[in-house]
Amino acid sequence: MTIGDLIRLLSDGEFHSGEQLGERLGVSRAAVWKQLRKLESLGIAMEAVKGQGYRLAEPMELLDGGEIVAGLSRGARQHLTRLFVEETLPSSNAFIRERFEQGAGHGEVCLVEQQSEGRGRRGRAWTTPWGRTLMLSLGWRFESGVAALEGLSLAIGVVLAKVLESRGARPRLKWPNDVLLESPQGELGKLAGILVEISGDAAGPCEVVVGIGINVDLPADFRAGIDQPVAAVRDQAPDISRNALAVELLEGLLPLMASFEQQGFAAWQGEWNARHAFVGQEVDILRGGEREPAIAEGVDEAGNLWVLQGQQRRRLAGGEVSVRGRP
Repeated sequence: MTIGDLIRLLSDGEFHSGEQLGERLGVSRAAVWKQLRKLESLGIAMEAVKGQGYRLAEPMELLDGGEIVAGLSRGARQHLTRLFVEETLPSSNAFIRERFEQGAGHGEVCLVEQQSEGRGRRGRAWTTPWGRTLMLSLGWRFESGVAALEGLSLAIGVVLAKVLESRGARPRLKWPNDVLLESPQGELGKLAGILVEISGDAAGPCEVVVGIGINVDLPADFRAGIDQPVAAVRDQAPDISRNALAVELLEGLLPLMASFEQQGFAAWQGEWNARHAFVGQEVDILRGGEREPAIAEGVDEAGNLWVLQGQQRRRLAGGEVSVRGRP
């Protein structure tokens, strides 16, 4: 019995006694009780009524690998080697890196309900509630060196933005790897982060793991515990399914990975600049512990951000700095 098995039973809107759950899952009532306590510790709200049993306070949609693969077009599916759906992992990116070490990894995708050691850019922790996000890692092997992959994380941001726009949302892009959305409080909050990890020969074949973490539906108490503005897909697209979001994202992401080596970021530059969250605005350039004000301009064909400081234009390369908009 896994947490997912229990959630599937409790999501039907009916009450189930501990005895019924044990019979359905083939375990003892004590084992059921232990898992119910675990659901509570994960912040999954339940209702308990004496004499009737338990049910989830609201239904949860679990990720379904078969549904996702079936939803892909033939064109996208031809680039997909294998899809993994896991309930818990330390890190989906680490999972795909291990697949590369085993001689696989290329064209493989891993989706996970919750990860215990997820991280974002510059090693920051990425914390998520169980079953409320879309966390996806994709492995790809490129024949060219690292230079051919400049701007890849920005192009991925464009793909995600276009998926959300098709659902009526209005995302903005923050250099170098964040997707923002207006939160219910009216401020731009972080919706998604993109992490691209590259290993191999800098001048030749290399292996890339793309990690994407998207907030789909964040409870108010979870938001309150985060020290920065955050947003969720359902703030602006309340009816979207997580499985449908995974299908639509892979529809754009797989062809992007297959063509990026030939096209480069130049093919995506205009679309990224059109969604630039802070173009023409005053921003802070964060470099280590230092903070420098500047006016943000656009990104160039290599994905570098240009800024204006006084009368001097500067080019910022990804990995050097972070840029934060001023309130």
